[in-house]
Amino acid sequence: MTQTGTGIQTWAEADLPEWLRPVARAAREIRPEQLSRFLPPAEGGRRSAVLVLFGEGPEGPDLLLLQRAATLRSHAGQPAFPGGSVDPGDDGPEGTALREAQEEVGLDPSGVRVFGRLPDLYIPVSDFVVTPVLAWWHRESEVAPGAPEEVARVLRVSIAELAEPANRARLRHPGGHLGPAFLVHDLVVWGFTAGLIDRVLHHTGWERPWDTRREVTLSETESRLARRGFDRYEETASEPEVRD
Repeated sequence: MTQTGTGIQTWAEADLPEWLRPVARAAREIRPEQLSRFLPPAEGGRRSAVLVLFGEGPEGPDLLLLQRAATLRSHAGQPAFPGGSVDPGDDGPEGTALREAQEEVGLDPSGVRVFGRLPDLYIPVSDFVVTPVLAWWHRESEVAPGAPEEVARVLRVSIAELAEPANRARLRHPGGHLGPAFLVHDLVVWGFTAGLIDRVLHHTGWERPWDTRREVTLSETESRLARRGFDRYEETASEPEVRD
């Protein structure tokens, strides 16, 4: 366990469960261009962070996701990681990710152990620099939508479900881009979130061979919501410049 410049304790790989250590190794080794085709500027950008929280649920190792409320102006109805913009009082990206998760789903930060970050992602049209913060749900707490006007649903999706070939496909985004998608819990996980999960599965060795020719579409309702405040750059923000 080490102390970062943010003041938040970061756990070392040896402190993590065996199954989670490939994520810590990937975080050390992955290059920015393997995660995104858009690299952040040397200076500036609107800072934000998302919490990529791994737990051990009833179905085995899993990820915490939420579904945005259908009434939001942007990202309405979409599955996502907890997260948002950096506030002046936040303790670095880790502090932002933990604060947002507490506000959005009631997560108790004291039960969470941060163990790394993935390279920053950049969304040019909005000038957002997004830091994916990696964490382990060391001591679980009850979670539920903290603000129904923002979060409709909180769910835990097992890694096994996400890696299951039958649950994987490519989806034609509203902007025309064809990107990763996951069909889990009666939802289509797509866009930025699906792209990030796709890269995590790939670089940890958890990915299983799947039919990359399989295409799915959003329902009429999902498509209508997706077009509300649609950001055409965000759909490719976690698509790599190089695949290896």
